[in-house]
Amino acid sequence: MFVRRTTTALAIVLASFGVAIAQSPTRIEQFKAWGAYSYKANGGTVCYVLAVPTAKEPASVNHGDIFFIVSQRPGQNISYEPQAMMGYPLKEASKVNVSIDGKNFVMFTKDTAAWVENAAEEPALVSAMKSGRSMSVKATSARGTATSYTYSLSGISAALQKIESCK
Repeated sequence: MFVRRTTTALAIVLASFGVAIAQSPTRIEQFKAWGAYSYKANGGTVCYVLAVPTAKEPASVNHGDIFFIVSQRPGQNISYEPQAMMGYPLKEASKVNVSIDGKNFVMFTKDTAAWVENAAEEPALVSAMKSGRSMSVKATSARGTATSYTYSLSGISAALQKIESCK
């Protein structure tokens, strides 16, 4: 099950970065709930960490494949960019709310993904992820369904450290 989700996640990640799948991503290492991955694109290397939720609400709906990703693309001067990826279209102009130990972050949405609304807050979100135990992500589908996901943050620090020297 994890392998199928990971394979799907890798394909989604590549598609979201607008990358032609020239080389399949390689799993560098698994760190508890978080995996570290890399792939070659446009003459450079993209590295990212990825986790799947430990809980999905409401249980009565088909959520599809859900992931939270933090990517690093040194060739594009992008360092630790968090992204929520949903298995369904998000409500247009809606926000995704991320909460870690009482700290809240707002993400803007486009299609099936969300990014931190204020890019200057990306380091604070990543820092909260490193020091937190769990993270909740709340979103609204295009159909108007309120959804909620819980992620374990166990292993995030080690996974991010592994991709720190991504080149």
